[in-house]
This record gives sequence, C-alpha cells and structure tokens, in this order.
Amino acid sequence: MLRQIALGGMLAALTLTGAAQAATALRVQLPADIRSIDPGVNRDHNTDGVMLHMVEGLVAYGEDAAPKPLLAEKVEISPDGKRYSFRLRKGVKFHNGAELSAEDVVWSWNRYMEPKTDWRCLSEFDGRGLVKVERVTAQDPLTVVFELDRPSALFLSSLARTDCAMTGILHKSSVKADGSFDRPIGTGPFKLGEWKRGEFVRLERFADYSALPGQRDGLGGAKRPLVDELRFVVIPDSATAKAALISGDIDVVPDVANADVAELKSNDRVKLSVVSHMGLVGLIMQTRDPVMGNPKLRRAIAAAIDKPELVSAVTDGLGKPNGSIVPSLSAYHGKMQGEDVAYDPAAARKLLSEAGYKGEKIVMLANKRYPQSFNAAVVAQQMLQAVGLNVEIEVLEWATQLDRYAKGNYQIQAFPYSGRMDPALSFESITGPKDKQPRKLWDNPEVQALLEKSMVVADKAERQAIFDELHRRFVAEMPMVMLYNGIAGGATGRKVEGYVSSLTSLPRLWEVSVTR
Repeated sequence: MLRQIALGGMLAALTLTGAAQAATALRVQLPADIRSIDPGVNRDHNTDGVMLHMVEGLVAYGEDAAPKPLLAEKVEISPDGKRYSFRLRKGVKFHNGAELSAEDVVWSWNRYMEPKTDWRCLSEFDGRGLVKVERVTAQDPLTVVFELDRPSALFLSSLARTDCAMTGILHKSSVKADGSFDRPIGTGPFKLGEWKRGEFVRLERFADYSALPGQRDGLGGAKRPLVDELRFVVIPDSATAKAALISGDIDVVPDVANADVAELKSNDRVKLSVVSHMGLVGLIMQTRDPVMGNPKLRRAIAAAIDKPELVSAVTDGLGKPNGSIVPSLSAYHGKMQGEDVAYDPAAARKLLSEAGYKGEKIVMLANKRYPQSFNAAVVAQQMLQAVGLNVEIEVLEWATQLDRYAKGNYQIQAFPYSGRMDPALSFESITGPKDKQPRKLWDNPEVQALLEKSMVVADKAERQAIFDELHRRFVAEMPMVMLYNGIAGGATGRKVEGYVSSLTSLPRLWEVSVTR
C-alpha cells in the first residue's frame, strides 16, 4: 500500500502542466531534489546531473576522461605552460539568443572568483590549490586568455570537473540587477523550464543549440537535444523507481544497484547500460603496522587473491579486474598498467614465510553501507585464510570506518574511493606523508616527487612515462591491493533509444530519443 501511495504521488508529478503532454518528453528519476540552479554553487551529485544539461564549459571530459574542447574550438598552451588561449566556436548561442563571446567567458570567470558567489571550485584557482589564475582577458571577440602563476597539467581537468559545473559559461542576464542569481542562461542543449521543489525539474529543448559534429564523447562531442522536454522526477525510493520503470511510468533510472541489474536483465520491458567508471575499490593496508609493514607480506596478500573470481562475485559479473591506480577508462591506462601480482597461492605462502609471518591476527575493516565493498572483504578473507593468513573481519558503521581511515588506525580495510578524472589525482588520493596526513597509504618521498612532477608536466608522453613508473613502484610496494573500478549502471524503458551510462555516473540525456 505504501508503495502504491508513493507511486501515485510520483505519477502526479509526471503530469505535465498545461492541457496536453509534450510529444516527446523523457521522464527521468531523480533520487533527491536538486539543491540549487546556480552552476557549481550549493550543489551535490543530483544537482550536477541536471545542471550539465543546461550549461557548458570551455572543455569537457571525453570518454577517456581527458579534457577536450567543448565551447572552445581549440586550446593553445604557451611553451612555459602558464598561458592558455581558448579559441571559441563561432555561432554558439545562449538560451536567450545572444551569441557567445570572449567577454562572456571573462564575466563568468570573474563571477565565479568572487568569494560571495560561493563557487565549489574557487579554492582550485585562487592559489590555495595547485594553481592561481592571475588574469583572464578577452584578446578578441572569440579568444580568451588565462594566465597562470605556474604551469599545471591539471588546469584543464579542473575546469572540466562536474562538481564545478564544468566551469559553465553563463550570460550576464543570469543574474538580477542587484547581482543576485536568477536562473542559468547557458549554452546547453536544454534550458530551464520549471523547478517545483521536492517534485520535479522540467527542462525544455533549446532549439538553437549549436551541436558539435561527430559522435557523443563523454560529456562533450555531439549533444543534440532529441526530445522536447526532460522531466527529472524526485523518486527517493529505488524500489518505487524500478516499479515505475517496468510499468512505463518513467523512462530512465540513471543509477541502478548491481543487485537489481541481474533481475532487470531478464525483463523485456527494460534496457540496461552498464559501464565502468573512475572510482577505485580495493584493500588498503597500513604500511606502518608492525605486521602489515613488511612489503613481502603485502605482496603475499595480493598473490593470494584471485581477482577475476572476486570481482565477478562482488559485481554480479559486471566488473573487470584492474590492478592499477590508473582507471581502466583513462587515456593513460596502457600496457604497463596491465602488469600486476599474479594469483599464485604457492607464491603467496612462500612470501609469507620469507616475511616471517607467524599467524598473527590481522583485522580487516568493512561496512555494509557499500555492499560491494563488504562482499569484497568476505571473499578476500576466504582467499587469504586459504594461504594461512589469520584474517578477521570487523564490521563498522561507515562513519566510524571513515574516521579510522582518516586517522590511519587500521591494518586492512575494504575501501572504495570516489572517482578522479586524472591519474595524478587518483595517485594523490593514496600518496603523501603520513605524519601530516595519516589517511595516506603510500609514504615514499621519491613517489611523491614523481607525483608532483606529473601535476606540472603537460606533455602526454612524458606524463605516461611518469604514471608507468608510479605503477611499477606501486606493484613492488603494494600499499593497496587494487581490485576493480566502480560500476555505473543505468536502465531505460524499451522505447528509449541512445541512452548510454557515463563514466561519471551522471545521466546524459542528449542524443537520446523516445517514442510513445
């Protein structure tokens, strides 16, 4: 009965205002209401997913997580790496019909950099992070120049971040006369129609959208709006959303639990799109622990784990093993990143003997908030016990486990990291001085120096060589047994065409059509 009531309320939200429903409306589940309509301000994951349909930045993440031109036609970097010149595409229009110019980029940037705007990514560019943007100028109507205080290999990736709303370029009419924010007048394929708090967000097709040629490419490439309307409907309960999808009352559920994928696979009313994303799932190890401090013991743990079997078991056959901190989808995941400690129980026992392991108890922390991570702990425990390791699992609340992680107070944890789009940031999440940052796994000054270099050097070949060397050292020292990258699974009704889950796990509703 409760589900029927919830579904009834959801169906009321699906009813379009006006006398008739739009000919092509795509109805999309939103697990929670958005927080604001100001790009990159007072945001969360749900907010980002709606916002990226309305605003666009100079660059966007491609399918391989590399930043690629979007509003920019091309990007030129000065030899010293401190000057970025963006040549804008001609004929791009804002939702109010005005044409995009370099002055709009300068205006948008200056607004983001005002502390009172409270932009999520201000600290990335004002000198508190890796770089300070010292000056942004319009060189001519279609060229804008960013001048940095130092070279940074991560500057473009930072501009493209989805939690920054891709540093979306707005028209100045987005704010009121008093400077307060009104509504996003962007260049995206859809424009804001109506936001009814707690119920739905309705976006309308932007008829004058200037689409790039070719294919969809991550959050860039072709982004044509193929439906008249997007309606993001707030449906917090996943079971209710799944029932609505099966009944045809909703068209897209962007994030489906792995456990539901197997069930939905057999339903002829539903289509699935399952992809890997940039998150890291693995077993992190405290290298300062008296037992875990021996690298031979850590390599023994790696050799004892049958990764294909474990990953298949905990992801319902959806995931693929990856033993590298560089995500499988990354443009920097090459032959070297495929090298790993092979599954070899005999070798594991030999390494344990060489490490002087005498059966000391090892406690592995886990939680049930993230079922895949917990299941990884259970399967890993069985494999480790099979080679003679005395491993016990301690189940904690996620907040408690996170606190133990932050303090470095553990031996092993089954632990998930959220995705980072650049390998340097993936390595940075685990690398650093433990005395200052106890949460870091890998405290090696030479590794830290390599990592810092990777954040400065812009040449792809040179960066690849650095990431290859970091991977070699990672496998040798094994501060973490990397298992696999996270899984993003979306589901649609049978009448939806073109929907593909994204590496960011955010919905992409451009290049998607529906028939009624």
